[in-house]
Amino acid sequence: MITSYHTHTTFSDGDNTVSEMVKAAVNARIGEIGISDHYVMPPDGRNVSWSMRLDGLPDYFNAIKEAQDAFTGKINVRYGLEADFFSETADQLRETLSQYAFDYVIGSIHFINGFPIDEHKKNWDNLTQPERNDVIRDYWNRMLQLAKSGLFDIVGHMDLYKKFGAQPTIDVSEDIIAALDAIAEAGIAVELNTSGWYKPIREAYPSAMIVKGCIKRGIPIIITADTHRIADISRDFKRGRALLESMGYTKQIIFKNRKMSMVEHQED
Repeated sequence: MITSYHTHTTFSDGDNTVSEMVKAAVNARIGEIGISDHYVMPPDGRNVSWSMRLDGLPDYFNAIKEAQDAFTGKINVRYGLEADFFSETADQLRETLSQYAFDYVIGSIHFINGFPIDEHKKNWDNLTQPERNDVIRDYWNRMLQLAKSGLFDIVGHMDLYKKFGAQPTIDVSEDIIAALDAIAEAGIAVELNTSGWYKPIREAYPSAMIVKGCIKRGIPIIITADTHRIADISRDFKRGRALLESMGYTKQIIFKNRKMSMVEHQED
């Protein structure tokens, strides 16, 4: 079974509707697709342009249900979400998530103290190297909190800060180890996000070193495309699978009702 769980539609910053995304998945012979639009609840209460409206979940669920009904028997359609983690609004997010029957929730970090880590290279260029170090170290500390929050089923693009090439000049290995240990203890999965190969860094999320750390700890890994258009719905899945297999990882996981299950390894 081929799965594609990290997909964005016109409910957030995707180019295609839910129905168009599901139809593309059927045409691509994908066995299971999850819709996972952005849902961002920042502490300052502002609207984030690339997120769905905070009151948009009822319409979102209805659209997924319609696509599910329209393609019954052709593909499994899962209710997903990519929600940003902020410690300040974690309880509010928990209450919101509890009101809907999600199959899985991807937890991501796009902001550190209001700093947009993947918006534009110039944002990083405007920081001094010590300031970059602080952002990256804080990122890993937030990742640890994300894992401990109990809010999520999958960790999204784990080292996203590297998108434009930003790297620390201090040793953050202990911070990364602490985050990975928390993820393992929480029993949640990490995605191998192939979209990183098409960003300025030209490297999947997370790095091979971090993937090895996940495998060492028994953390489940799922290949995703982080697609924002139907053409990329399974982009570089073969390459991602080859990378994982080169490290000895051959498992595949699926989600339903926020429960993780192992299935036969995906084949094209």
